[in-house]
Amino acid sequence: MKLIRNPNQIQDLSLKLKSKGKRIGLVPTMGYLHAGHLSLVRRAVKECDVAVVSIYVNPLQFGPREDFKRYPRNLKQDMLLAKTAGADYVFAPGDTDMYRGEFLTTVGVDKISSILCGTSRPGHFTGVTTVVTKLFNIVLPDISYFGQKDAQQAVIIKKMVRDLNVPVAIKVLPTVREPDGLAMSSRNAYLNRSQRQDALILYKALGRARCLIRQGERNPRKIISVIKRLIQRVDSARIDYIDIVDAADLSSKKKITGKVLVVLAVFIGKFRLIDNIALRV
Repeated sequence: MKLIRNPNQIQDLSLKLKSKGKRIGLVPTMGYLHAGHLSLVRRAVKECDVAVVSIYVNPLQFGPREDFKRYPRNLKQDMLLAKTAGADYVFAPGDTDMYRGEFLTTVGVDKISSILCGTSRPGHFTGVTTVVTKLFNIVLPDISYFGQKDAQQAVIIKKMVRDLNVPVAIKVLPTVREPDGLAMSSRNAYLNRSQRQDALILYKALGRARCLIRQGERNPRKIISVIKRLIQRVDSARIDYIDIVDAADLSSKKKITGKVLVVLAVFIGKFRLIDNIALRV
């Protein structure tokens, strides 16, 4: 496995590989890799001739009061994990490689970027779609892999790819969870032991929503009310949002039909966690 930092170098490499008919799979990450990331890498290895993992903590998707500076980073560990999962290349550029000089261009997806996480993190998804567009243009993947935990992000990137005719297939793989149900996330490293236990309320709330829907409840307001009360029993928890939305366009459902996402964001202490489940009714 090889580490590449220069965008021109990996772009040239990708052009040569594609001229030979090689299929390239890209797993975009911000590093501090965990089993969720590695499940994406292994799928890329299985389905493509060449698997690339990008590791870049993108400043454009962090707000001024967010955790950009303290976001966990460990490139040495990430390299070892990516190699173990079978990656062929790690692309780990610096800020000056990605945003040269006076950077004036962004890519945005209207409407679905300003709801849910976009409400409390304005500009976040513009940062995401801008850096993902750059990664697609640099690495030139045939397939790019994302996790279901970041469900809104996945819907937004799929929309961007369709709208802009980007020749990349987007694959979204299931959320990988700890044995007790907590969705794997690099930000879980922030939690102390007590907060880590409290964070399980997200998975418990989603499980309660699943049970209610399977028992025949079709009123989103009733389900949201039940799981809201459940989360509020945890002293360290503060709800950002809870919603039940259409899985395709993220619009809030008035009645639960078709494929839906139960989505939530909850602060545990100072740390904001997200999770979701997908259901078909």
